[in-house]
Amino acid sequence: MSAIIDDPGITFHTMQESDLPAVMEIERSAYEFCWTEGIFRDCMRVGYQCRLMFSGDELAGYGVMSVAAGEAHVLNVCVRPELQGRGHGRRIMQHLIDLASRLHTDTLLLEVRPSNVPAIRLYESMGFNQVGIRKDYYPARDGREDALIFAMSLSQA
Repeated sequence: MSAIIDDPGITFHTMQESDLPAVMEIERSAYEFCWTEGIFRDCMRVGYQCRLMFSGDELAGYGVMSVAAGEAHVLNVCVRPELQGRGHGRRIMQHLIDLASRLHTDTLLLEVRPSNVPAIRLYESMGFNQVGIRKDYYPARDGREDALIFAMSLSQA
């Protein structure tokens, strides 16, 4: 699996304001209920870890993570839809896990829709465990959808 993670064509960069048009293009194509440009701007403004993943020269995806009081929280992970299924989600998550560890956090948290089975499988395969449920967390076509809360202890990662 490390061959997937250690692809020399993959690079990570910190998201900048000038990256937002490309980020929004991916966000809108990947999610029915997507983040706004303002949300991304706010995340950068308050110092969240906003990271872009490039495959060669192509923006393949991104991740956003907050870090505070020894805890990291993955807020958004997205891969360009036409590049999904190639290990890019795993690469972004591993990058965020490594970054959270370097920032001396003990726990990494995230929420995921119960309907997002591929993401749940990815998180479980990387060592996350479900620790709770947030009722009616996400907007959905027919009202609201719960969020499954997953956590990983970074002292064991």
